[in-house]
Amino acid sequence: MQPTLVFLAAGIGSRFGGLKQLETVGPGGTILDYSAYDAKRAGFGRLVCVIREEMLADFRERLGDRIARHIPVEYAFQRIDDLPVGFAPPPGRTRPWGTAHAVLAAAATVQGPFAVANADDFYGPESYAPLSGISGAEPGTWILVAYRLRDTLSEHGAVSRGVCSLGQGAPPTLKRITEITRIEKQGGDGVYEDQSGRHALAGDTPVSMNLWAFGAGFFDHLRRGFRAFLEKNGTSAAAEYYLPVAVQEAIDAGAARVRVALTSERWCGITHRDDLPAVRAHIGALVERGTYPRNLWP
Repeated sequence: MQPTLVFLAAGIGSRFGGLKQLETVGPGGTILDYSAYDAKRAGFGRLVCVIREEMLADFRERLGDRIARHIPVEYAFQRIDDLPVGFAPPPGRTRPWGTAHAVLAAAATVQGPFAVANADDFYGPESYAPLSGISGAEPGTWILVAYRLRDTLSEHGAVSRGVCSLGQGAPPTLKRITEITRIEKQGGDGVYEDQSGRHALAGDTPVSMNLWAFGAGFFDHLRRGFRAFLEKNGTSAAAEYYLPVAVQEAIDAGAARVRVALTSERWCGITHRDDLPAVRAHIGALVERGTYPRNLWP
């Protein structure tokens, strides 16, 4: 069975100031167009886009329908009121419940192994290939594609990254993923500040950009984890249940082994509006090099 790729596209884009998922970045369209093209080449047979329900008409008209002529596309909606029995959104809650909840929103549309990617991140043409191996993975074995920190930093502001601690072996396994916020680019390295002071991060530090593959049993783990999250944070107007947190919970419980594929691809994405020219230049260079055709979906 060809695996499914779940794109997380329900984000609000507050720092960007609009629906960055629909921004044109090259002659072939949006970042998601290029990602879908790469995923199809890597052996994925179906796409599920997790969006907000009010985005559906624009999303289909400006993006989804042209991709669907070449690879099946379905939609799942991340809703604030999509909660387990016994829970309700607190007054004033407008934010989605986080990336783990977004993946859970796709549960009814996914059968079998699947991968997860952010719709506004360009991961590089070869990055999806390691994820397609999830179809033959043993139960409880998941996959993370990790990047070098230096290949993921923005010239236009601070970013958050999941810093990875890896075990020995080939391929290495994920031992711990720690979310570090407000990392700024400093030459080929990163630097961030917390309550204990200012810290350097080496440029070759492995980081997660939310490019994962899971077995179908991952949804049961998410349901349990999300309920536990709500029991502690269900009255919060801002708390979110993040996908790396859910993965770390499974590792700590001995319920999963995460195989890490280290890539030399350069990530680029749209966090700040000033990131757009660099993304367009990077993809334009790949088109000129022949990595992508000018028309992705003829």
